[in-house]
This record gives sequence, C-alpha cells and structure tokens, in this order.
Amino acid sequence: MSSAGRDGQQSMTAIPASVARTGQVRSADGTTIAFECSGEGPALLLVDGALCYRESGPSRPLAARLTDRFTVYTYDRRGRGDSGDTASSSLQHEVEDIAALLAEAGGSACVYGVSSGAALVMHAAAAGLPVERIALYEAPFAVGADLRRARAQYVQQMRDALAADEPGDAVRLFLRHVGVPSFVVSLMRFMPAWSKLVGTAHTLPYDAAALCDTDAEPPLTPGRWAGVRAPALVLAGGKSPEWMLAAVRATAAALPDAQLATLDGQTHMVKPAVLAPALAEFFGATQRRRPAS
Repeated sequence: MSSAGRDGQQSMTAIPASVARTGQVRSADGTTIAFECSGEGPALLLVDGALCYRESGPSRPLAARLTDRFTVYTYDRRGRGDSGDTASSSLQHEVEDIAALLAEAGGSACVYGVSSGAALVMHAAAAGLPVERIALYEAPFAVGADLRRARAQYVQQMRDALAADEPGDAVRLFLRHVGVPSFVVSLMRFMPAWSKLVGTAHTLPYDAAALCDTDAEPPLTPGRWAGVRAPALVLAGGKSPEWMLAAVRATAAALPDAQLATLDGQTHMVKPAVLAPALAEFFGATQRRRPAS
C-alpha cells in the first residue's frame, strides 16, 4: 500500500530550491495542506501512498524527472510532513484536499497516484473533481474473499495498536501485511527512516479508507467507479506478485475509460527513471490535443 522504503531513500534527491515554489492551501474543513511545485507546462499533481510525504517518499525524485514538460505539484497528505490534520479527518476530507490543490494549480490538472494514493485519485475523479487524466500505479485493492478477510484482520489490528498508543506496532503490522520479511521489519527500527514511518502511523486508517478496506462491498464491484470519466492509465510492475497484478487488472476493468500497461522489471517500488517516461507520454496527450493559442 505504499512506496516507502527504498523510494524513501531516493527522496533525498529533492527538487532544487531555486526552481521550487512552496506554499499552503486551505482545504474545505480549514486544514492547511503543504505543497511545492516546479517546472513549466500543464499542471500535474502527484499523490503519495501510505506513510509517504515529500520528505520521505517517491514523489520528489519522480517530479524531478517531469519538470521539463509539466508544472509538477507534490504535497504532504493530511497528517504528514508540514500539513495539518483534524481528529475527524476522513476520506472525504482527503478528496477535498485534492480539490484545493487543483484550484491552486489553475482549476484542473492531470493527477498521478501510487499505491493507496492511486485509490485516492480514483475517489477524487469519481467525486467529479476537475482531473483531466489520471495515472494509477498499483492500487492494492483486496480482490477476492481470502485477501479481503486478511485485509480486514490487518485493519482491526492496526487500529487496535493505534488506540493503544503503539504507533510502532501499527507500522510493523502494516509492513508485514504488505509482505516485508519479518527480519527486515525488525532491523528497520534501528534505521533513521523508522522515526519518520512511526510519525505518520496515525494516517494508516486514511489509506485503509481509500482502499475501501472497511466497506461492506468489494472495492471494485461493477458500476462503483462509473463516475470516473477521465481517461486513465493503469500501471503495474512486471515483477510484482500475482495478487497485485490481479488487483491492477481488476482496477482497469472497473474504470470506464482505461488502458492497462506493464512496466517490465518493476515492483511496487517503481523506479522514477522507468515510470516518468510512461507518465510523460500519457499526460502529454492532454497537451497535444489542446488548440494552439
């Protein structure tokens, strides 16, 4: 559900301050959402997955590879980094955060989301937000009864850990659930990035909500995403596990206007150098179809 980990290390390659503009937008509930943008061209918003934000995640290195063609916006999802939060935050609030960012970007934009961030992008598009095109990398929806049961068990255990004020336990549960080996999880608490992960543990329920993990009906039931009118590029990594590939295929089938593509040799932690050209080609079609001024 996240591109944390190795991509988190890559995030140290920040967009040069000389070309980046930072700021804040105010969401509908009054929460401030921190963002930065750089580059020139059509607006493109990047949406992170679980536990990630600008200082610890894949968006900055990806943005750096797209600023030659787009004005790229990256932001801290609520409860992370420099963005605010409220005790009553919900999926609707996160959709409203994206609406505020789209307004800041000029009223509309192309939008890319990774992992649970991809699911959040789908919710934003289904809500009728002015998204021109969307690209989705491996939204890890729980497809099938067995996976839904395992996801429900994880969500309950994660919430119990947070209620007991044990954010480290919540992060460990998340990492084990997404397939990180137990010995790696044990070692991670001695790494500098561990404190950043623990600091965002309280937002894990937001990602569960985006992935419909607490909904009674399966996340990709026919007709559920009929409101997504924007053309969509649904991407998978060629080396990702079969359950993830099944989720990606089901996502593409659930959207009214989607094309499915595979990035050879990639896993859930997709490399920006491989991903950026695919996004540039797909989102560049928006620019090409606009009449010359």
